[in-house]
Amino acid sequence: MPFWRKDPAKKELYTSVTEGLKQVYKTKLLPLEEAYRFHEFHSSQLEDSDFSAKPMVLLVGQYSVGKTTFIRYLLNEDFPGIRIGPEPTTDSFIAIMHNERPGVVPGNALVVDPSKPFRPLSKFGNAFLNRFVSSQIKNEILETITFVDTPGILAGEKQRVDRGYEFSQVLEWFADRSDRILLLFDVTSLDISDELKRAIEVLRRNDDKIRIVLNKADSVDQQSLMRVYGALMWSLGKVLGTPEVCRVYVGSFWSRPLTFDTNRRLFELETKDLFNDLESLPRTATLRKLNDLIKRARLARVHALIISELKDQMPSVFGKDSKRKELINNLHLVYEKIEREQNIPLGDFPKIDRMQDILRNMDFTKFRPLDRRLIERIDKMLSEDVPRLMSMIPQEEHAYLQLNSQSESGNASSGNTIFNDQQETPFSIGGIEGINAGIGEHEWIVERSRHEYDQVFVQLSPQNGKITGAFAKQEMIKSKLPNNVLGRIWKLSDIDKDGMLDIDEWALSQHLVKIKLEGHELPNVLPDHLIPPSKRHLINKTDNSAGSTYGNNGLYPNVASNNTSGYI
Repeated sequence: MPFWRKDPAKKELYTSVTEGLKQVYKTKLLPLEEAYRFHEFHSSQLEDSDFSAKPMVLLVGQYSVGKTTFIRYLLNEDFPGIRIGPEPTTDSFIAIMHNERPGVVPGNALVVDPSKPFRPLSKFGNAFLNRFVSSQIKNEILETITFVDTPGILAGEKQRVDRGYEFSQVLEWFADRSDRILLLFDVTSLDISDELKRAIEVLRRNDDKIRIVLNKADSVDQQSLMRVYGALMWSLGKVLGTPEVCRVYVGSFWSRPLTFDTNRRLFELETKDLFNDLESLPRTATLRKLNDLIKRARLARVHALIISELKDQMPSVFGKDSKRKELINNLHLVYEKIEREQNIPLGDFPKIDRMQDILRNMDFTKFRPLDRRLIERIDKMLSEDVPRLMSMIPQEEHAYLQLNSQSESGNASSGNTIFNDQQETPFSIGGIEGINAGIGEHEWIVERSRHEYDQVFVQLSPQNGKITGAFAKQEMIKSKLPNNVLGRIWKLSDIDKDGMLDIDEWALSQHLVKIKLEGHELPNVLPDHLIPPSKRHLINKTDNSAGSTYGNNGLYPNVASNNTSGYI
């Protein structure tokens, strides 16, 4: 093929997923977007910085719900330009980013910086750019995540005041490029104003990124919190319009003492789940970018079919204006025709009312007929290039985790963030509870309830100081625990592996039953501090380094809340 007819989309060698995304977008998706004016209808053109940018977390909510305080709580320090108060203090969009030199960069300077993903924001004009700044500070969390604080959503008469720019459009731009959207509510203020309702409707296009945070939950007692949670679910169900509501995290995300601490355990577990979700963003950022590019490609393909269909139905000479109005009013018929002929689900189509509003200002004669070559290029991208990039993601995730572990081992101060401040301390989840109770103590923890365990052991008629599995089973099934859990307890307790339990092993089994009944997790490996003193001589310490059945690697090991870490 002559060089002047070669297809630039034929280049398919990718050194990394990020470089592959840039190349696929420029050579296969961007030509379709430009041909059918996608950027005027939906989303602005993507820059290289959009693919290489750090994960972004967008915080949205009414004023005084604790958005800025939440960021301050995560960073463990103030950032330049921070203002916290009960009144609407945050009147700007603030991007909190990492920089060795703390400072504040105004919006007009941000949008001309090619290394930042904010260049398309210049289209919203000076009225917005004067209300957009970047607060830069040296912080370990900000090395991998960027936070965006937003102005408080107005309520009552205040929401009628013009901000000077389209707030919902700016919010939509940030939502499209964010990895996570945190929608914050205050337990004392659950009303959803008209502006908040419009904001949520804008965010619905990215509902897979939304997480709900019910903040300041310690300011009400347990009964009131239950009612507040139910009221929030009812309100969100009406606004979101879906049978399933997004994940809701309940807690108080600040460093003050709890007013009502009856739900302390709940707050700790909810905080841990939320932090795990945020901490996973850098590892899954590439996958999210690939997912967003797939969504964008599907939308661009449908958009091209709509525009070309409108072009085909326009008359060549007379009656163009009346036909244009007819097509706009009957746009749903165009959608149905494309759905039927192309076998495309209606969920891939853009909102009809929004398309109608934009089409009223468009000249249909300038639309382009369908270019099959561009459509085939998109189909090839989704069927060949995307699976190839998907296969590269696990390797990059493994390399990221390996690099992260090496940096932590090489830097003694690394890992000192809100995500892991509690790890390997008595204040971690389960740090001195459940299986970890008794760590560091001279006395065997089982001795505290030994008297009642020994009484049951004597009643089971031991022979030569041991009870058989049949007698042990009769007593252990009274706990009503499932057989797989009881089987795990038996394996952990039968240290000498003789198929029977002596008095120490029986006491250990009952201690593990008690731990499970209290709602804690059981390990695959019995920690050193739970091994009966009479059995410790049976454990070959040299086996611990080679993956022994016993022992642990930390004073206060983390207890996982799922099966991925070997706990049941």
